Amino acid sequence: MSSTVEPRPPLPPFTRETALEKVRLAEDGWNSRDPQRVSLAYTLDTQWRNRAEFVHDREQAKAFLTRKWAKELDYRLIKELWAFTDNRIAVRYAYEWHDDSGNWFRSYGNENWEFDDNGLMAKRFACINDLPIKESERKYHWPLGRRPDDHPGLSDLGL
Repeated sequence: MSSTVEPRPPLPPFTRETALEKVRLAEDGWNSRDPQRVSLAYTLDTQWRNRAEFVHDREQAKAFLTRKWAKELDYRLIKELWAFTDNRIAVRYAYEWHDDSGNWFRSYGNENWEFDDNGLMAKRFACINDLPIKESERKYHWPLGRRPDDHPGLSDLGL
């Protein structure tokens, strides 16, 4: 089953410029922490592996994101393009968050993405590790929402 929604540019096949744009759009979406908005970037039959959890469609993705952001408070994410080809993009990322007890974490990960012809993500495979950090070790201090354009990326932060 493929999605019949409007195209979501940039579309594959990706160039370096369009892959960079796609990565930033994904980062911006996840930093919104809006499960409905973010879920629209995925096909109706999207397939995910996130750590040890498997998602099999857009509704499950939305439910996953709702649970995620209820647990991972003050979530801020930076993604960086690692590699790309025709309809696939690999990224590395790190995000900071705290739990409801005030314990801070920086989560590091890699994702492999595959897109359909409409630019919707059909497959997402994520590997993530959580590192407990002190609040004083945080590197992401922008207001919740989109990372400012002048904020350093992962490589600039030494992450």
